[in-house]
Amino acid sequence: MDMAENVSENISEKKAMPEGLWTQCKKCEQMFLQKDFEENLMVCPKCGYYTRLDAKKRIEFTVDEGSFKEMDSDLSSVDFLDFPGYAEKIEKYPLKDAIVTGEAKIGGYSVIMGVMDFSFMGGSMGSVVGEKIVRAAERAIKRKYHLIIISSSGGARMQEGILSLMQMGKTSASLAELSEKGFAYISVLTEPTTGGVAASYAMLGDVNIAEPGALIGFAGPRVIEQTIRQQLPEGFQLSEFLEKHGMVDVVVERKNMKDVLTNILKFFTKK
Repeated sequence: MDMAENVSENISEKKAMPEGLWTQCKKCEQMFLQKDFEENLMVCPKCGYYTRLDAKKRIEFTVDEGSFKEMDSDLSSVDFLDFPGYAEKIEKYPLKDAIVTGEAKIGGYSVIMGVMDFSFMGGSMGSVVGEKIVRAAERAIKRKYHLIIISSSGGARMQEGILSLMQMGKTSASLAELSEKGFAYISVLTEPTTGGVAASYAMLGDVNIAEPGALIGFAGPRVIEQTIRQQLPEGFQLSEFLEKHGMVDVVVERKNMKDVLTNILKFFTKK
């Protein structure tokens, strides 16, 4: 067999391979079986890169099997400002907005939780995200459950203008009410948690947890450097830097997240 025939045969084999069987690390480009990759919670076994999770996978990896019951699934974005192209854009996504909320059990403890999905317009916070978080906090008070929000967001959604920015105050007020009623709010920050989300509910947890290597902050490093005209420290705004400087309480590997959340829920439930 000559080289041309060999190349042709290899291409044919790749084409015959079932779609979705293999996946590739976005950082080191190592190939893995999709099944094995998911069993490792979509963390690269070679370089340790944390693949960004959609809401469905995050829920699957975090809650007790079969326990999640979605709520407020009918809420969808509205183009209040007639922003060019916004209505057409939001119709293309399988999700109705950038957060999924519901009731679940983690380690046997009942919780209300919200999970952001970066694949929907960069996890941006619009009026639906704010409303669903407020409703989640209200449901937690009513059900006497603690609240968990897992954030992954580029910040406030520019297509909704001031209506997006007002969600910062709206969500913060609802979390204050939750605290006054004696229920805990646990915030989990994942790659990335930035902008108006970081400046509001994401950093207001009674316990703030971060995944390793997550970018967390209000403005981006380049914007800050250009503003203050100084070079930032190495690792600035990554979760490990924030833990060292007291901005997050603990950095937790994905494989340990469910156990850590269970222990925190156990502590607050006893209290």
